Amino acid sequence: MSSSRKIQVLIVDDSAVVRNTLSDIISADPRLAVMATAQDPFIAADRIAKQVPDVITLDLEMPRMDGLTFLEKVMSQHPIPVVMCSSLTEKGSLSALRAMELGAVEIIAKPRVGTRAFLEESKVRICDTICAAAGARLNRIAPMRKVEPKLSADAVLAKPTSHALMRTTDKVVAVGASTGGTEALRVFLEMLPADSPGIVIVQHMPEHFTRAFADRLNTICQVTVKEAENDDTVVRGRALIAPGNRHALLKRSGARYYVEIKDGPLVSRHRPSVDVLFRSTARYAGANAVGVIMTGMGDDGAQGLLEMKQAGAYTIAQDEATCVVFGMPKEAIKKGGVDKVMPLEGIAGMVLRQCL
Repeated sequence: MSSSRKIQVLIVDDSAVVRNTLSDIISADPRLAVMATAQDPFIAADRIAKQVPDVITLDLEMPRMDGLTFLEKVMSQHPIPVVMCSSLTEKGSLSALRAMELGAVEIIAKPRVGTRAFLEESKVRICDTICAAAGARLNRIAPMRKVEPKLSADAVLAKPTSHALMRTTDKVVAVGASTGGTEALRVFLEMLPADSPGIVIVQHMPEHFTRAFADRLNTICQVTVKEAENDDTVVRGRALIAPGNRHALLKRSGARYYVEIKDGPLVSRHRPSVDVLFRSTARYAGANAVGVIMTGMGDDGAQGLLEMKQAGAYTIAQDEATCVVFGMPKEAIKKGGVDKVMPLEGIAGMVLRQCL
């Protein structure tokens, strides 16, 4: 997509407040333009028949046809990048997971109350997500505009001043992903045997979404998958996924690795942040760790993966061909923090080889 051409967005939501607020946010971004709005999928279909948008923002719950049905029709007939924008309850989380399986690029969770204020406060993330979605099918990201300075992992955990403790028998695996990561993590985790090394994962997701995601993976993987809780031990055969809106840090007490779940500022504009997980892994695991950075927009995790490599960890990046968005891996590679760049399907095997 030409950098001079604005990304055309179709907003599909039954709430006039949401349609108007999103329209204002999108129209104010120089990269974006509102092609049209629609209060339900039937009206949206008419809009698409006249002009195909670059990105659709789509609610889950709407009259006449729900968002999932419409999404499935779009993806089967004329695939268009879709960003789900919906209130997420426990039931809704399962619907959102289904949306990701059907091909939605990203999820933006909106509260059931205070929606206008939330959307206005989240305008940078919303616009950046739409831009990433526009380039997702081509494995590239639209140019990002300059915004307020990002906090680094220093805001949560200071840089290590010495190497981690000596090697131990068991290694730990730290994984970071964002846009497209739900499918990438499924592929990765399904390929692991039941006795795999302990894994800690940060996937950029809304609050209340990660538990349903972990539960779903737990039903299809040989390893146990659960949403991480504070003081959970990192053990063989288990993958811990950082809860939405909370940072996850790897810690060590003697020979025991465990996770600390904590609040804190946004780091690289995210909470949980991959940089926070990777830095803590560099500090407390060092050469006992393997780091993996997967598909995602932005640069969260790039600095942290470099710190892991400098601490002696083996580091892996998903290649461009298998990424939905080649942002985070690309930035990690540019920083020199990656030992091996490889297709998604080969990552599980490489991790196991490095943990022998």
